[in-house]
Amino acid sequence: MRFAAYTHRHQTRVAVVEDDTLYPLPGVHSLTEIIARGGGLDALLDAGAAALDTPPGPPLAEVHLLPPLQPTSIRDFVTFEEHVEGVRRSIGGTSGVPEQWYVAPTYYFTNPHAVFGPHDDIPYPPGSDALDFELEVGVVIGREGSDLTPEQARDHILGYTVFNDWSARDLQSAEMRVGLGPCKGKDTATTLGPYLVTADELEAHRDTDGLLRLALTAEVNGEVVGSDLLSNMSWTFEEMVSYASRGTRVVPGDVLGSGTCGNGGCLAELWGRSGKQSPPALKPGDTVTLTVQGIGSVSNTIVPGATPVPLPVGRRRSRERP
Repeated sequence: MRFAAYTHRHQTRVAVVEDDTLYPLPGVHSLTEIIARGGGLDALLDAGAAALDTPPGPPLAEVHLLPPLQPTSIRDFVTFEEHVEGVRRSIGGTSGVPEQWYVAPTYYFTNPHAVFGPHDDIPYPPGSDALDFELEVGVVIGREGSDLTPEQARDHILGYTVFNDWSARDLQSAEMRVGLGPCKGKDTATTLGPYLVTADELEAHRDTDGLLRLALTAEVNGEVVGSDLLSNMSWTFEEMVSYASRGTRVVPGDVLGSGTCGNGGCLAELWGRSGKQSPPALKPGDTVTLTVQGIGSVSNTIVPGATPVPLPVGRRRSRERP
Protein backbone atom coordinates (compact mmCIF):
# COMPACT_ATOMS: atom_id res chain seq x y z
CA MET A 1 0.00 0.00 0.00
CA ARG A 2 0.91 3.65 -0.42
CA PHE A 3 0.09 6.15 2.32
CA ALA A 4 0.00 9.92 1.92
CA ALA A 5 -0.38 12.77 4.37
CA TYR A 6 -2.04 15.87 2.96
CA THR A 7 -3.97 19.05 3.60
CA HIS A 8 -7.27 19.82 1.88
CA ARG A 9 -9.63 22.66 2.76
CA HIS A 10 -7.60 23.46 5.89
CA GLN A 11 -7.79 19.88 7.17
CA THR A 12 -4.86 17.48 7.59
CA ARG A 13 -5.59 13.86 6.76
CA VAL A 14 -3.88 10.55 6.00
CA ALA A 15 -5.04 8.31 3.18
CA VAL A 16 -4.28 5.20 1.20
CA VAL A 17 -3.41 6.11 -2.40
CA GLU A 18 -4.76 3.94 -5.21
CA ASP A 19 -4.09 5.29 -8.70
CA ASP A 20 -5.05 8.96 -8.29
CA THR A 21 -7.67 8.35 -5.61
CA LEU A 22 -7.29 9.01 -1.89
CA TYR A 23 -9.07 6.85 0.70
CA PRO A 24 -8.80 8.71 4.04
CA LEU A 25 -8.21 6.71 7.22
CA PRO A 26 -11.22 7.41 9.46
CA GLY A 27 -10.34 9.69 12.34
CA VAL A 28 -6.60 9.72 11.54
CA HIS A 29 -4.83 13.04 11.07
CA SER A 30 -1.20 11.91 11.26
CA LEU A 31 0.53 8.78 10.00
CA THR A 32 3.05 9.35 12.77
CA GLU A 33 0.29 8.59 15.31
CA ILE A 34 -0.32 5.14 13.80
CA ILE A 35 3.38 4.36 13.48
CA ALA A 36 4.05 5.40 17.08
CA ARG A 37 1.76 2.65 18.34
CA GLY A 38 4.42 0.18 17.28
CA GLY A 39 2.17 -2.36 15.61
CA GLY A 40 4.47 -2.54 12.61
CA LEU A 41 3.56 -3.38 9.05
CA ASP A 42 0.54 -5.57 9.87
CA ALA A 43 -1.15 -2.82 11.89
CA LEU A 44 -0.60 -0.27 9.13
CA LEU A 45 -1.94 -2.62 6.46
CA ASP A 46 -5.03 -3.31 8.59
CA ALA A 47 -5.66 0.43 8.92
CA GLY A 48 -5.24 0.83 5.17
CA ALA A 49 -7.59 -2.03 4.38
CA ALA A 50 -10.27 -0.43 6.56
CA ALA A 51 -9.84 2.85 4.68
CA LEU A 52 -10.39 1.13 1.32
CA ASP A 53 -13.85 0.11 2.53
CA THR A 54 -14.86 3.76 2.98
CA PRO A 55 -15.90 6.37 0.38
CA PRO A 56 -12.99 7.99 -1.48
CA GLY A 57 -11.74 11.44 -0.56
CA PRO A 58 -10.64 14.31 -2.81
CA PRO A 59 -8.65 13.65 -5.99
CA LEU A 60 -4.90 13.56 -5.50
CA ALA A 61 -4.47 16.56 -7.80
CA GLU A 62 -6.54 18.77 -5.46
CA VAL A 63 -4.55 18.25 -2.25
CA HIS A 64 -1.24 19.52 -0.93
CA LEU A 65 0.98 16.57 -0.04
CA LEU A 66 2.87 16.75 3.24
CA PRO A 67 5.85 14.64 4.31
CA PRO A 68 4.36 11.17 4.85
CA LEU A 69 5.51 11.27 8.48
CA GLN A 70 7.38 13.43 10.98
CA PRO A 71 10.38 11.28 11.90
CA THR A 72 11.36 10.66 15.50
CA SER A 73 14.98 10.72 14.30
CA ILE A 74 16.86 10.65 11.00
CA ARG A 75 20.05 8.69 10.49
CA ASP A 76 21.66 9.22 7.11
CA PHE A 77 24.02 6.50 5.92
CA VAL A 78 26.61 6.51 3.12
CA THR A 79 26.41 3.16 1.33
CA PHE A 80 27.40 3.86 -2.29
CA GLU A 81 31.11 3.57 -3.14
CA GLU A 82 30.78 5.72 -6.25
CA HIS A 83 29.32 8.59 -4.23
CA VAL A 84 32.11 8.37 -1.65
CA GLU A 85 34.79 8.52 -4.34
CA GLY A 86 33.37 11.59 -6.07
CA VAL A 87 32.38 13.60 -3.02
CA ARG A 88 35.67 13.00 -1.16
CA ARG A 89 37.47 14.46 -4.15
CA SER A 90 35.05 17.39 -4.31
CA ILE A 91 34.79 18.23 -0.59
CA GLY A 92 38.20 17.26 0.75
CA GLY A 93 40.45 16.94 -2.29
CA THR A 94 41.23 13.28 -1.54
CA SER A 95 40.68 10.24 -3.72
CA GLY A 96 39.48 6.68 -3.31
CA VAL A 97 37.40 5.10 -0.55
CA PRO A 98 38.91 4.81 2.96
CA GLU A 99 39.32 1.22 4.15
CA GLN A 100 37.36 2.03 7.32
CA TRP A 101 34.29 2.68 5.13
CA TYR A 102 34.08 -1.05 4.33
CA VAL A 103 34.08 -2.07 8.00
CA ALA A 104 30.56 -0.89 8.87
CA PRO A 105 27.74 1.20 7.32
CA THR A 106 28.57 4.68 8.60
CA TYR A 107 25.91 7.30 9.30
CA TYR A 108 25.28 10.64 10.96
CA PHE A 109 22.17 12.10 12.61
CA THR A 110 20.45 14.93 10.76
CA ASN A 111 17.65 17.36 11.62
CA PRO A 112 14.13 15.83 12.10
CA HIS A 113 12.71 19.34 12.57
CA ALA A 114 13.52 20.47 9.01
CA VAL A 115 11.48 17.97 6.98
CA PHE A 116 9.72 19.23 3.86
CA GLY A 117 7.02 17.70 1.69
CA PRO A 118 7.40 16.38 -1.85
CA HIS A 119 6.42 19.65 -3.56
CA ASP A 120 7.36 22.27 -0.95
CA ASP A 121 9.68 25.16 -1.74
CA ILE A 122 13.15 24.76 -0.22
CA PRO A 123 14.81 27.82 1.35
CA TYR A 124 18.44 28.45 0.47
CA PRO A 125 20.70 27.74 3.49
CA PRO A 126 21.82 31.00 5.14
CA GLY A 127 25.42 31.84 4.32
CA SER A 128 25.80 29.27 1.55
CA ASP A 129 26.61 29.68 -2.14
CA ALA A 130 26.80 25.98 -3.06
CA LEU A 131 23.49 24.18 -2.50
CA ASP A 132 23.24 20.57 -3.69
CA PHE A 133 20.62 17.83 -3.72
CA GLU A 134 21.22 14.18 -2.76
CA LEU A 135 19.13 11.33 -4.19
CA GLU A 136 18.41 8.67 -1.58
CA VAL A 137 15.77 6.24 -0.35
CA GLY A 138 14.62 6.34 3.26
CA VAL A 139 13.51 3.30 5.21
CA VAL A 140 10.92 3.81 7.98
CA ILE A 141 10.98 1.82 11.23
CA GLY A 142 7.67 0.38 12.42
CA ARG A 143 8.61 -1.51 15.60
CA GLU A 144 11.05 -0.89 18.43
CA GLY A 145 14.12 -3.09 18.64
CA SER A 146 17.71 -3.24 19.87
CA ASP A 147 20.75 -5.32 18.96
CA LEU A 148 18.86 -6.78 16.03
CA THR A 149 20.27 -9.24 13.56
CA PRO A 150 19.67 -8.37 9.90
CA GLU A 151 17.09 -11.17 9.76
CA GLN A 152 15.24 -9.75 12.76
CA ALA A 153 15.52 -6.23 11.35
CA ARG A 154 13.35 -7.10 8.37
CA ASP A 155 10.32 -7.40 10.66
CA HIS A 156 11.01 -3.88 11.96
CA ILE A 157 10.93 -2.22 8.53
CA LEU A 158 7.60 -0.56 7.81
CA GLY A 159 8.21 0.93 4.39
CA TYR A 160 10.15 3.28 2.15
CA THR A 161 10.06 6.86 0.89
CA VAL A 162 12.10 9.10 -1.40
CA PHE A 163 14.72 11.04 0.59
CA ASN A 164 16.47 14.24 -0.58
CA ASP A 165 19.32 15.23 1.74
CA TRP A 166 19.80 18.90 0.77
CA SER A 167 23.44 19.89 1.34
CA ALA A 168 25.23 23.24 1.52
CA ARG A 169 28.57 22.02 0.18
CA ASP A 170 30.62 25.10 1.05
CA LEU A 171 29.41 25.07 4.66
CA GLN A 172 29.88 21.30 4.87
CA SER A 173 33.45 21.48 3.58
CA ALA A 174 34.42 24.17 6.09
CA GLU A 175 32.74 22.47 9.05
CA MET A 176 34.28 19.06 8.45
CA ARG A 177 37.81 20.45 8.67
CA VAL A 178 37.14 20.63 12.41
CA GLY A 179 36.80 16.84 12.50
CA LEU A 180 33.12 16.97 13.40
CA GLY A 181 29.92 17.50 11.49
CA PRO A 182 28.43 18.17 9.08
CA CYS A 183 26.14 20.53 10.96
CA LYS A 184 24.78 23.64 9.18
CA GLY A 185 25.84 22.08 5.89
CA LYS A 186 22.94 19.64 6.32
CA ASP A 187 20.61 21.44 8.72
CA THR A 188 18.19 23.44 6.57
CA ALA A 189 16.05 20.85 4.77
CA THR A 190 15.32 17.19 4.08
CA THR A 191 12.57 16.23 1.65
CA LEU A 192 10.52 13.06 2.23
CA GLY A 193 7.73 11.73 0.01
CA PRO A 194 5.63 11.57 -1.96
CA TYR A 195 4.33 8.53 -0.06
CA LEU A 196 5.26 5.90 2.47
CA VAL A 197 5.25 2.70 0.40
CA THR A 198 4.86 -0.37 2.60
CA ALA A 199 7.69 -2.89 2.57
CA ASP A 200 5.63 -5.69 1.01
CA GLU A 201 5.08 -3.56 -2.14
CA LEU A 202 8.77 -3.70 -3.06
CA GLU A 203 9.62 -7.31 -2.23
CA ALA A 204 9.34 -8.32 -5.90
CA HIS A 205 12.35 -6.07 -6.63
CA ARG A 206 14.68 -7.83 -4.18
CA ASP A 207 17.79 -9.41 -5.76
CA THR A 208 19.83 -12.41 -4.64
CA ASP A 209 21.92 -10.23 -2.29
CA GLY A 210 18.79 -8.96 -0.55
CA LEU A 211 19.06 -5.52 -2.17
CA LEU A 212 16.18 -3.69 -3.84
CA ARG A 213 16.80 -3.27 -7.57
CA LEU A 214 15.05 0.06 -8.15
CA ALA A 215 15.89 2.67 -10.79
CA LEU A 216 16.83 6.13 -9.45
CA THR A 217 16.79 9.35 -11.49
CA ALA A 218 17.74 12.95 -10.66
CA GLU A 219 16.70 15.96 -12.77
CA VAL A 220 17.48 19.67 -12.45
CA ASN A 221 15.09 21.94 -14.35
CA GLY A 222 13.86 18.98 -16.39
CA GLU A 223 17.33 17.80 -17.44
CA VAL A 224 18.54 14.40 -16.23
CA VAL A 225 21.84 14.79 -14.37
CA GLY A 226 22.05 11.42 -12.62
CA SER A 227 20.75 7.85 -12.64
CA ASP A 228 21.63 4.70 -10.74
CA LEU A 229 20.25 1.50 -9.23
CA LEU A 230 19.45 1.25 -5.53
CA SER A 231 20.93 -2.25 -5.61
CA ASN A 232 24.40 -0.66 -5.95
CA MET A 233 24.30 -0.12 -2.18
CA SER A 234 27.04 -2.00 -0.33
CA TRP A 235 24.73 -2.94 2.55
CA THR A 236 21.07 -3.96 2.65
CA PHE A 237 18.53 -1.90 4.58
CA GLU A 238 18.24 -4.78 7.03
CA GLU A 239 21.99 -4.62 7.71
CA MET A 240 21.76 -0.86 8.17
CA VAL A 241 18.89 -1.22 10.67
CA SER A 242 20.84 -3.92 12.49
CA TYR A 243 23.88 -1.66 12.84
CA ALA A 244 21.76 1.33 13.87
CA SER A 245 20.22 -0.76 16.68
CA ARG A 246 23.58 -1.97 18.03
CA GLY A 247 23.96 -0.97 21.67
CA THR A 248 20.87 1.22 21.47
CA ARG A 249 17.41 1.02 19.91
CA VAL A 250 15.47 1.95 16.85
CA VAL A 251 11.91 3.10 17.47
CA PRO A 252 8.75 3.53 15.39
CA GLY A 253 9.03 6.57 13.17
CA ASP A 254 12.83 6.52 12.83
CA VAL A 255 14.00 7.14 9.26
CA LEU A 256 17.28 5.76 7.90
CA GLY A 257 18.61 7.20 4.63
CA SER A 258 20.36 4.92 2.17
CA GLY A 259 22.99 7.50 1.42
CA THR A 260 23.35 9.17 -1.95
CA CYS A 261 23.46 7.00 -5.04
CA GLY A 262 26.28 7.22 -7.58
CA ASN A 263 26.43 8.35 -11.19
CA GLY A 264 25.15 11.85 -10.53
CA GLY A 265 23.10 11.27 -7.40
CA CYS A 266 24.34 14.70 -6.34
CA LEU A 267 26.22 17.55 -7.97
CA ALA A 268 29.27 17.30 -5.69
CA GLU A 269 30.06 13.82 -7.01
CA LEU A 270 30.06 15.21 -10.56
CA TRP A 271 32.24 18.15 -9.47
CA GLY A 272 34.74 15.77 -7.91
CA ARG A 273 34.99 13.67 -11.06
CA SER A 274 35.29 16.58 -13.52
CA GLY A 275 37.38 18.91 -11.36
CA LYS A 276 35.02 21.80 -12.02
CA GLN A 277 31.68 22.97 -10.68
CA SER A 278 29.62 21.74 -13.62
CA PRO A 279 26.64 21.48 -13.55
CA PRO A 280 26.62 24.59 -11.35
CA ALA A 281 25.40 24.71 -7.75
CA LEU A 282 21.67 25.15 -7.31
CA LYS A 283 20.25 28.66 -7.17
CA PRO A 284 16.83 30.14 -6.33
CA GLY A 285 14.36 29.26 -9.06
CA ASP A 286 15.90 25.86 -9.81
CA THR A 287 13.64 22.81 -9.52
CA VAL A 288 15.01 19.42 -8.50
CA THR A 289 13.00 16.28 -9.28
CA LEU A 290 14.04 12.91 -7.82
CA THR A 291 12.31 9.70 -8.89
CA VAL A 292 12.55 6.23 -7.41
CA GLN A 293 10.96 3.29 -9.19
CA GLY A 294 8.08 1.85 -7.18
CA ILE A 295 7.93 4.82 -4.78
CA GLY A 296 7.37 7.97 -6.82
CA SER A 297 8.80 11.44 -7.40
CA VAL A 298 9.49 14.50 -5.28
CA SER A 299 9.94 17.86 -7.00
CA ASN A 300 11.06 20.95 -5.07
CA THR A 301 11.88 24.49 -6.15
CA ILE A 302 14.64 26.48 -4.45
CA VAL A 303 13.65 29.89 -3.01
CA PRO A 304 15.74 32.57 -1.28
CA GLY A 305 16.52 31.82 2.35
CA ALA A 306 17.18 33.92 5.42
CA THR A 307 20.16 36.23 5.85
CA PRO A 308 22.54 34.66 8.39
CA VAL A 309 22.52 36.28 11.82
CA PRO A 310 26.10 37.50 12.44
CA LEU A 311 28.12 35.88 15.21
CA PRO A 312 31.63 36.66 16.48
CA VAL A 313 34.51 34.32 15.71
CA GLY A 314 35.65 32.01 18.49
CA ARG A 315 37.51 33.71 21.31
CA ARG A 316 41.11 32.74 21.85
CA ARG A 317 41.17 32.36 25.62
CA SER A 318 44.08 32.86 28.01
CA ARG A 319 43.37 29.47 29.63
CA GLU A 320 43.67 30.84 33.14
CA ARG A 321 43.03 28.36 35.93
CA PRO A 322 41.43 28.99 39.34
